[in-house]
Amino acid sequence: MIDAYEDPGTPDSRGPARYLLWLVRQQWRRCAVGAVLASTWMTLMALSPYLMSRAVDDGLEPGDQTVLAGWAGAILAAGTFSAWLSIMRHRTMTRVRMDANFRTVKVVIGQAVRLGAALPRQAGAGEVVTIGVGDVSTIAQSLTFVGPGIGTMVSYCVVAGLLLSVSPTLAAVILLGVPVAAVLVGPLLGRLQGVESSYRERQGVLTARIGDLSGGLRVLNGLGGKGLFADAFRRDSRRLQEQGYRVGAVSSWIQALGVGLPTLFLALVTWLAARLAAQGSISVGELVSVYGYVAVLIMPVAFFIECGFQISRALVAARRVVRFLALEPDDDSSGVRGVDAPASPSALHDPDSGVTVVPGRLTALAGARPADAAAVLDRLGRFVPSAATWGGVRLDAMALAQVRARILVADNEADLFAGTLRELVSGRGEFGEEAIARAVRAAVADDIVLGLPDGLDSAIDAQGRNLSGGQRQRVRLVRALLADPEVLLAVEPTSALDAHTEAAVADRLRAERGERAGRTTVVASTSPLLLDRADTVYYLVDGKAAAVGSHRRLLADEPGYRALVARDADEMDEEEGPTDLAGEEGPTGIQESAR
Repeated sequence: MIDAYEDPGTPDSRGPARYLLWLVRQQWRRCAVGAVLASTWMTLMALSPYLMSRAVDDGLEPGDQTVLAGWAGAILAAGTFSAWLSIMRHRTMTRVRMDANFRTVKVVIGQAVRLGAALPRQAGAGEVVTIGVGDVSTIAQSLTFVGPGIGTMVSYCVVAGLLLSVSPTLAAVILLGVPVAAVLVGPLLGRLQGVESSYRERQGVLTARIGDLSGGLRVLNGLGGKGLFADAFRRDSRRLQEQGYRVGAVSSWIQALGVGLPTLFLALVTWLAARLAAQGSISVGELVSVYGYVAVLIMPVAFFIECGFQISRALVAARRVVRFLALEPDDDSSGVRGVDAPASPSALHDPDSGVTVVPGRLTALAGARPADAAAVLDRLGRFVPSAATWGGVRLDAMALAQVRARILVADNEADLFAGTLRELVSGRGEFGEEAIARAVRAAVADDIVLGLPDGLDSAIDAQGRNLSGGQRQRVRLVRALLADPEVLLAVEPTSALDAHTEAAVADRLRAERGERAGRTTVVASTSPLLLDRADTVYYLVDGKAAAVGSHRRLLADEPGYRALVARDADEMDEEEGPTDLAGEEGPTGIQESAR
């Protein structure tokens, strides 16, 4: 079975059927063992009626106790061996299913990581969750066809051969069973793929909406929109329920045929065999064996229909996985690749807004619409297609790995993964205690570390749910500072902090980045505390640079800028105390309040 750190391989994403076959090829030895075990197990089940018929004809009917005991012992031995084979078959097929499950999960996660920032724009969260939770399990379950599925066909042929020695008529009826089952079940399997595809699509949309609602429930409640969105969610749920009923209707017919068809075969063949026994064409022992053969066939035929059902559902699930694997990162969609980034710190320029970031300085972007400033940072960080340049060369012409290594966009809503605080801020890097302590102090996060039971080794929930909003924001800033990029593009890094803590963060951020040669920092914010510390401030109107200068000059010369930041400036004058926290060595001890 695939190891947690093992490379899952390169999937065959040319189609859903090819993907399923790729999963089989990746563990073909185990699949072959499962097929042999299942075939032997089902064949031995068919052998038991034959042994029973010999016991009746050769021992019981003549009254030969010795022969009867011998055949009874053979039946016991065959049953014991068959039970052992069943256990081994089940264990092997469980490993096959688990390998397919874990391998698909790793492939999907790897693709999500490869897509990076392009993932939210190309695939909804609901679709990814549906693939990871439902589709992966469905695909893994379908690999049953390599064990019991093959065993079904082998045992079917063995029973047909045994019946041929008893009666060609009975053998012909049995051999016609599979085509009849295919004719009856085939159209239903095609119908199932159609309704299940539609169901999965709706399920993905609804899952995404659940995530949106849970994440914004507090805001919706404050705006009075909770009831409106709840009603919309109920309507979508009812539509999904109706679609689920359609899937269930088709599934129930398929499963009913899986139980009913073998029973009909049993009745038909038993009736024909009884007539042949009454006519003297077959012996009583052969009648018993025929009944046993057909009774044994109930399981293979049911397996045959079940495999068709599972494969039909798996093709729908694999189609979604293949479609997800076909997505490509935006950065690879166009443009020349491979140009080296500037060898030394250079200016970043965004033609769309007119913003130019001078290396080694603290630049601030202030706009009435926060999304405008964030869009500029996305372009300068090469997270969206643009004509932005670095050192006079287009960013999208440079090697992406070099851009990512030197330019970091720190989003104020960036994901926080579950783990210890040390792992959370270190990412994939390895940092010493001194480096971490320095970043923690620069982000004014000392009180967070001291307040947790195990300090840096304390467990943090996914998305930092056991932290306050201001604490999450400072933890994100610690992570960004610890990465120490040449260019740090920070989106609203202090929006959830109170004025005192924000002032300390502004001073320490400037000092921390300024002490490192060639470090450039850009912040998107309307906080006068941050703007006053910036070397250059760009005032954005409708996403364009309307004015540029120092914070104090813009306050004096730009009425629009003054109106934008005046409210925050008034709040700062009212709340800011005489203490300068920039020089504190310990925790701030100040409570945060969300704006």
